[in-house]
Amino acid sequence: MLNDTIPILSPAPERMSCTNREAASRASLELQGRQEELLEAVCALGKPVALVLVNGRPLNIGWAEKHVPAIVEAWLPGVQGGAAVADVLFGDVNPGGKIPLSWPRNVGQEPLYYAHNLTQEPEANPDFTSRYHDELVSPLFPFGFGLSYTTFSYSNLRVSNPRPSVGEKFEVSVDVENSGPREGDTVAQLYIHQQAGSASRPVRQLKGFERVTLAPREKKTIHFSIGKDELSFWSPATQTWVEEPEEFDVWAGADSTAQLHEHFRIAP
Repeated sequence: MLNDTIPILSPAPERMSCTNREAASRASLELQGRQEELLEAVCALGKPVALVLVNGRPLNIGWAEKHVPAIVEAWLPGVQGGAAVADVLFGDVNPGGKIPLSWPRNVGQEPLYYAHNLTQEPEANPDFTSRYHDELVSPLFPFGFGLSYTTFSYSNLRVSNPRPSVGEKFEVSVDVENSGPREGDTVAQLYIHQQAGSASRPVRQLKGFERVTLAPREKKTIHFSIGKDELSFWSPATQTWVEEPEEFDVWAGADSTAQLHEHFRIAP
């Protein structure tokens, strides 16, 4: 277990500083002290290793992601955190949490967020190259990412009305199946992108999510309602909320990199 929340003792024991509070953030995301060295030494023994992180922010775990077969993000779990983590490690509970952020590879990537606006060189372009000469532009783990002791598959994404009018509600649905060996839950996520408009729009925006528990091989259809609330944005030109008649992409899946794709067009 690696801890990024405990006080760091100075030579004078009466003086200590916590690194997870207001006006006490660290400029680095590296593991504190010699924890990285300890982790590498433990892994070198050749024994099965599960890494548990107790922290209030993302950390640089690039080495661990490549060499540790299981990583549990416990965040700040409270007084029953130990029991909860033990339940996960021993398989008494099947975890189904999703990270509410884009996990960076390095502090130099910050600020890092999935819903950034399009640039002159879209990241989806096959010829796109990283903006860094020594690092990838993508996060280590994307927004909404999370694993469990089973697996899930998504299929049959469909739009009930591919050409609704401005202000009209419609439905987007997707089938989610537990394709693994044991019962578990996941969070189905829906993302959209407005292809053009009066202002640059984010590459993706989360517009719906639903947690679902499924037995092995069980399948369920998830329904998302889309309307003015999901499609409007604050216009810098008019200083009002607007819903524009434009073409939209829609994706559904397990995180912000979901590939299952459809589209619809809002008619005037």
